[in-house]
Amino acid sequence: MQRGALLDAARSLLSEGGTEALTFPALAERTGLARSSVYEYFRSRAAVVEELCAVDFPVWAAEVEAAMERADTPEGKIEAYVRQQLTLVGDRRHRAVVAISAGELDAGAREKIRAAHGGLVTMVGEALMALGHEQPRLTAMLLQGVVDAAVRRIELGAAEEPDHITEAAVAMALRGVRG
Repeated sequence: MQRGALLDAARSLLSEGGTEALTFPALAERTGLARSSVYEYFRSRAAVVEELCAVDFPVWAAEVEAAMERADTPEGKIEAYVRQQLTLVGDRRHRAVVAISAGELDAGAREKIRAAHGGLVTMVGEALMALGHEQPRLTAMLLQGVVDAAVRRIELGAAEEPDHITEAAVAMALRGVRG
């Protein structure tokens, strides 16, 4: 239960203040634990980040995958891929992953994030193969770049409404993958 409380506190800290806010004193304060007790569960900030990725990213990816599975066409799957990721922007799990990705992490934590992201890219790559793309992995990586840019725009509180950013990203993605 304490480990879960620490992870929940870490999500809140990351979504509220980014990686700078994720400190052991802040985790201790949020959970009511002594600072030394936090070290019993995690040896470092990177260990907290790695566990968050291990717990949260698969749930997030499963939601994207489920949205894609509900679509009947390759284009519909690509649209679902973009829309679902942008829908998740307000979710604390997603906001924590974005904050983590933006931070300075050790090589192990960065590799776990890259591997998890690779699963998303593989999912959309299959839809791109069905559309006949000769380089589905490259196209998937570029498509994820469009999603990442839209996520940053929404997260920054851009002048445009999140729905407008989502529609623009979906339109750009679909026009791009159709060629």
